[in-house]
Amino acid sequence: MSSAPAPRSQRQPRGPVWLCLLLLLPTSVSGTTTNPGIKVWLTQGTLEFGRRFGLELLQSMLQREHELNLTGSYNIPLLGTLTYAVPRIHIHELQMNESALGFAEDVGVRLTVQRARVQLSADWAAQLGAVQDNGSVELRMQDVAVAAVLGVSEDGSGRPTVWSAGCDTHGTHLHMEFHRGYSWLYNLLAPLLQRTLRQQLNKQLCLVLHRGVDRLDTALKNMRVSTQLDTIAAIDHSLLAPPAFTEEYGDVALKGEIFRVGTYQQRPSALPVALPMALPVALPVALPTPLPTTPPMAHEPVLLVAVTEFVASSAAFTYFTAGALRRNISSGMLPRRFPLQLRTKSMEAFAPQLQERYPDQPMELHLWARQQPLLSCHPDALHGTLFGSAEAFVVLPNATRVPAFLLNIDANVTGKPTISGNRLGGTVRLTGLHITQVASNVGPVEVKRLETLLKFGLWLFGVPRANKWLQAGIPLPLPHGLSLLRPRLSLQQGFMLIATDLQYEP
Repeated sequence: MSSAPAPRSQRQPRGPVWLCLLLLLPTSVSGTTTNPGIKVWLTQGTLEFGRRFGLELLQSMLQREHELNLTGSYNIPLLGTLTYAVPRIHIHELQMNESALGFAEDVGVRLTVQRARVQLSADWAAQLGAVQDNGSVELRMQDVAVAAVLGVSEDGSGRPTVWSAGCDTHGTHLHMEFHRGYSWLYNLLAPLLQRTLRQQLNKQLCLVLHRGVDRLDTALKNMRVSTQLDTIAAIDHSLLAPPAFTEEYGDVALKGEIFRVGTYQQRPSALPVALPMALPVALPVALPTPLPTTPPMAHEPVLLVAVTEFVASSAAFTYFTAGALRRNISSGMLPRRFPLQLRTKSMEAFAPQLQERYPDQPMELHLWARQQPLLSCHPDALHGTLFGSAEAFVVLPNATRVPAFLLNIDANVTGKPTISGNRLGGTVRLTGLHITQVASNVGPVEVKRLETLLKFGLWLFGVPRANKWLQAGIPLPLPHGLSLLRPRLSLQQGFMLIATDLQYEP
């Protein structure tokens, strides 16, 4: 209790930073975390966003693919058997003119493409009877239709896993043109080979898609399921269960628990607060409790994210048990105009014996949370109750700290979260303050008078400074190149809802 004051570079500890901002991010989940801390709804807008960038990725992948390998034989009347090999096919052009991405119920996502065009080239080798030959060939397949289903689940460790749940391709017309060697002969035979080659090429395109899905699944196996927030805390954003899919939406449940770095403390049990499956944006799922009727959104958002009180509650538990909710305030740290200065002369009106025993000496105040803060989300605001203790010390000329008195300081605050671009911020307001004396070495302390003056000082200086800091916000942990577009934020009973579009700039 007699440690020296923290240097100025340490006066904004990271723990309280995240705790205050996570006060603006409530959700709820049971003590066993079987209910999600974070829920994500994938809408048709999500699929449209993914379709645009997914097709670009698919086209790029196919155009880099050189593992297509067509081999076979064909019996030509009077001439004998033609054996051919077309290894390492290069895709020069792939146009997907009509494509759609939809949800596949209970499975994942379905891609359909119509009227696609593919242009390829390759070297070839052939043998007709005893004659061997080689050259190059150009292939153009038009009116290609593709139907593929991507299965999405959870691998048991909280990571998503994907697999190719089905694929079919069909092209109605294949044009072939051979070059070099006996190309004049093979061009004459091309109509006879088209059907066989078209069937094989259709199969090979699906094999390419399968390989791409396998590579994606391999990458997902190495995906991080937690992100460190600071030196104290990290957030677990692993999947709680396999994503659920209907024909209209996808439902993803994330754990959303904040835990201490290096350990995984299980938070105390709490009564579960059920998160409504349906939101006031007409997602087709049942409501355990009615929500206020709101007009339908004119524009369906790309993404809907519900963050429950559990995220903030687990943060409060983590920072509290880590001892991060502590701060030492010295006389030189308060603004000069603050109505209550940390000197015995200023405290004379509240503790007369203090000035008598230690005339005009500097003081130091040690603040800490004596129990975990309580945080909750309501439609009007976010509510928090802070349970603090404050011990005052007199700092003697030899730097010795002499205990003066110990107080309990409890405060009620409300908060309004804000979201702008990729940053989450907010404002807070002090709604109540109560001080009680626990112990004193300098006689009785006039706590009511002290309470009134402290309220005034916090209203004049403390809250404006906190709001200036909170309004700057923190960046949201988004993948590189991804940003929120026109995000909207609303408060519900027990959770906060963010509806947003997305923008991607590589």
